[in-house]
Amino acid sequence: MSDKTVQCISPVDGSVYAERPLASAKEIGKACRSARAAQADWKALSVSERGAHCSRAVDAMLAMADGIIPELAWQMGRPVAYGQGELNGFEERARHMIAIAGEALADIVPTPKQGFTRHIVREPLGIVFTIAPWNYPYLTAVNSIIPALMAGNAVFLKHARQTLLVGERFEKAFKAAGLPEGLFHNLFLSHSQTSELISGGHVDMVCFTGSVPGGAAMEEAAAGQFMGLGLELGGKDPAYVRADASLGNAVENLVDGAFFNSGQSCCGVERIYVHEDLFDGFVEGFVDLTRQYVLGDPLDDATTLGPMVNAKSADFVRGQIDSAVKSGATAHIDESSFEKNKAGTPYMAPQVVTGVDHQMSIMREESFGPVVGIMAVSGDEEAIPLMNDSPFGLTASIWSEDEKAAAVIGSQINTGTVYMNRCDYLDPALAWTGIGHSGRGCTLSSVGYEHLTRPKSFHFRVDTGA
Repeated sequence: MSDKTVQCISPVDGSVYAERPLASAKEIGKACRSARAAQADWKALSVSERGAHCSRAVDAMLAMADGIIPELAWQMGRPVAYGQGELNGFEERARHMIAIAGEALADIVPTPKQGFTRHIVREPLGIVFTIAPWNYPYLTAVNSIIPALMAGNAVFLKHARQTLLVGERFEKAFKAAGLPEGLFHNLFLSHSQTSELISGGHVDMVCFTGSVPGGAAMEEAAAGQFMGLGLELGGKDPAYVRADASLGNAVENLVDGAFFNSGQSCCGVERIYVHEDLFDGFVEGFVDLTRQYVLGDPLDDATTLGPMVNAKSADFVRGQIDSAVKSGATAHIDESSFEKNKAGTPYMAPQVVTGVDHQMSIMREESFGPVVGIMAVSGDEEAIPLMNDSPFGLTASIWSEDEKAAAVIGSQINTGTVYMNRCDYLDPALAWTGIGHSGRGCTLSSVGYEHLTRPKSFHFRVDTGA
């Protein structure tokens, strides 16, 4: 990347897949002015009228699937076999947030009080600035874009340089849907331009998904602006397999939860605690299933594990594994059996590590790659403190046939979402949120709309005795 352009370097072969010029100061200023003007008219439309535009945009995006799926593979390494899943999730979230908008944004009317008319309305904030990541580029972006528009806001989108073309796809979809001109802007920005847009008070809400240092940079840029700030950051999500769990179900789902998208998921499973009675069988089944992955070219339909986003990220995970093994851990996967695996490249074999403890980076620091550490525990009393022994708190999963026990355990876990017998899934009807280094704020569900609007109270005395 030069000081005037931004590039997407494909993990498939290291080539420059896309390059775009950074927005000029003049273009940014024009975007701000046109967004303010368009938003003033947009907020006057009914929720159903906004929904009609947004629904057409969803339709337009889905119509581009044949182009989007291979683009994803080239940009961030997702195998084409899973490309449609990204769009299915995009649609599910978008449709849900459109459907619930009327109720979620409705006026709040308190108990009647004689002589007074009272209610609370939810007003749009103005311009919502979505800063989206590359790992789930449509799923994460839609979490705020569609709800922000439905709530009456204008939207700026800055997508990660690794997925430059995603922002253009959103732009095309909204144009095809007839969205009012100026209401949505896809901007190619540098880090400094992003910071200036926030620190200058040009936007009213920031929805950022990315790293913990990136979240800290957002808070620094927003200091003194008194704007809303939603941060979805890192994760080191735990799973606990109780003695009463269905072993086959736990193995199958946790392997997928650990290695889907090459482990590059904020809510991917990175550490597993298994009751000692099930431990040996669980590890055996987990390793056997992991060996069935096919590491290769993401454009090949047979590939089930694509490259990581870049060689640096892959080598970080390799370093975690090497460090754990030197400290006494056992790596169960023969990486040489994965022909494409090679140090210094983004192509990395999945790995399962046992004999780990919480002194090791592999159980403490976010890996964001295809590796998982597994520990044996004696029961709930040992598992719960280990699950909470992390600065992160995005999701946690409990594997058990006892719903009451899972509820009791879940109430003691410091996390944004508790699953039972599933993992690595986002239900748009539920609040998506985290604690600690996993961030703050909320997207999706009716609660998500509260972060994209501000309350305004009307308190009229209608009986003055005149």
